[in-house]
Amino acid sequence: MSYIQFDKKQLVNLAYSLSKEVVRSNRSGAYASTTISGCNTRRYHGLLVAPQQKISGVHVIISTLDETVVCGNASFDLGVHKYPEVYSPKGYKYLRDFVAQPIPKSTFRLGEVVLTKEKLLVEHENRSLVRYVLEEAKEPVKLRLRPFLAFRNVHKLASANDEINQAYEHIAQGIKLCLYDGYDDLYMQTSKEPEFVAKPDWYYSVEYIEDMEMGMEFQEDLYVPGYFEVTMQKGETVIFTGGPDEVKTANLLRMFNTQTRKRTERNSFENCLKVAAAQFILTSKGKGKSRKNDRTDVIASYQLYRRGGRDAFIAIPGLTVSDDDNKAFKALLDTMLKDRKGPFFPFWEDTDSEATYEAMDAPLWFFWALQQYVKRTGDRAGVWKAYGKDMREILEAYRDGTDFNIKMQSNGLISGGVAGKALTWMNAFSGKKAVTPRIGMPVEINALWYNAVAFTLDIAGPRSTEGKKVIAEWTGVPEKIKGSFVETFWDEKKGYLADVVNGKEKDWSIRPNQVLALSLPFSALSEEMKGSVLKKIESELLTPRGLRSLSINDKQYQGKFFGDLEQRNKAYHQGMAWPWLAGHYVEALLEHKGRKALPQAYELYQGFESVMREHGLSTISEIYEGEEPYKACGAVSQAWNVAELIRMDKIIKDFDEVTQPLTI
Repeated sequence: MSYIQFDKKQLVNLAYSLSKEVVRSNRSGAYASTTISGCNTRRYHGLLVAPQQKISGVHVIISTLDETVVCGNASFDLGVHKYPEVYSPKGYKYLRDFVAQPIPKSTFRLGEVVLTKEKLLVEHENRSLVRYVLEEAKEPVKLRLRPFLAFRNVHKLASANDEINQAYEHIAQGIKLCLYDGYDDLYMQTSKEPEFVAKPDWYYSVEYIEDMEMGMEFQEDLYVPGYFEVTMQKGETVIFTGGPDEVKTANLLRMFNTQTRKRTERNSFENCLKVAAAQFILTSKGKGKSRKNDRTDVIASYQLYRRGGRDAFIAIPGLTVSDDDNKAFKALLDTMLKDRKGPFFPFWEDTDSEATYEAMDAPLWFFWALQQYVKRTGDRAGVWKAYGKDMREILEAYRDGTDFNIKMQSNGLISGGVAGKALTWMNAFSGKKAVTPRIGMPVEINALWYNAVAFTLDIAGPRSTEGKKVIAEWTGVPEKIKGSFVETFWDEKKGYLADVVNGKEKDWSIRPNQVLALSLPFSALSEEMKGSVLKKIESELLTPRGLRSLSINDKQYQGKFFGDLEQRNKAYHQGMAWPWLAGHYVEALLEHKGRKALPQAYELYQGFESVMREHGLSTISEIYEGEEPYKACGAVSQAWNVAELIRMDKIIKDFDEVTQPLTI
């Protein structure tokens, strides 16, 4: 039996099946995503969603592929679309089985006919493959394939128009077309000689219910150029492909089988995380023979397709743990450094907008990522040689002052922030106003700052020019920061750390940011302080899905995630649980409590296995509601969540191994 599987009763229940989404990527920029029912519920869904050579961003090219099976005088439409007040056709009612691994496979029963459908993307190529097998049939059947085309950016919606190019050309067992200037040509072919019936038409007002619930525009018009028709015998296989160039159709079956063999079986919790992690790492080749322009990037989430320095540095260590891939680890760091401007690393809300450089914590997470690399490789000298100059320049910029009023104060702590900006990871906006502006001295920024300065001095090569500068300028500074940190953020009576200090004002909201003061390799807190903070975190922030972004006892706490986009943004960091923080919690827990905390750590990690069948199948969602049943919300697959769970597993196992009692 498959590790992730759904039966007929679940599949025909739209309230259930529409909430289960599948995301698959090709690790070079393209992805495919939909629900297990086959009905797209977001503008981000599509059978082929890919970057284009001449247009920035990522684009939905093929929205979906509808099938009609003709048996004698009867025809069965297997597609599913939401239109105003109706689902049509209702192909989900023929679904009998859905298996998510190693590739998504749907089984349809149409009377005495059984047809299976499997989908995948070709690795490192913007090509979708769909394989149909006629498993049972007493007589030949006709299979009609109707492609619904969008040719639009993932963040936009398509509308019927007169500018569309309806022309197409016949190619070997298919057609070639391009709906709009600037887009790559789309080649659609089948493994068996089809009849292409040209029947150009617009399908109006296709609705995306997830977008509708968020108060976004949710209707679009999709273009269908016609349909492909092939006759199938029992046991026969037909493969459809859509991609940027023409292929030899005789090779399609071999291509499909080869790609299938490359897939790692999602047959365990650990393998699900491993495969999900690999989907976030994208590689691309630069132009020319030089490899200087080659890139290895981290995608922050699917399907929003966001990139960002903060997310990347937090995720890189965990994403590269499974295969102990130090080469990828370093390539990811080096790619991020290519985009550094001053002390800052870029943050993209999406791949269309110009990169912004306003994440106050991203440069400091860079140091933490380097620490994890040193821990993995033991190559202190090599890390200093490769990155010492970058480390020194970042520290100096924060010390001397940089954009957004970010500067080291006389007490050694870092302060920053301006009105209208949210510079920390709690960066949600309601309208044009930051929900949690956190101007001043945020606690995690200063925990990261202390860690960065201490780590830099720890590995600075005393014989190098960079090392001599760092040792001369920064010796004694960590001690100053440490004393100021405790004096500024700690309260003995409250027993926890202030979240933000701005002048004489202290925000005592109980938030998870303080966990970093416990988990980072260099901590300013005593063991007694750590124990007190852990108790506060466990009593008011800890959930089976990570740490709440705000105490459950706070008046501003919101434990549910619903309503339009503005309502959701207000709740985003006001009570939602974040899995990535669980990695730092477990690290702090084991460091402070030792072996007796292992059962608690194992329980938290293993508790995430149940979410493999929720929301984004075989992956970890962006956020979870702060109270039972801890519903999955937001993006269906988030890099730093997947990464930190993988790292958490390694932390626990390594700790368990080295703390085993001696036997005589």
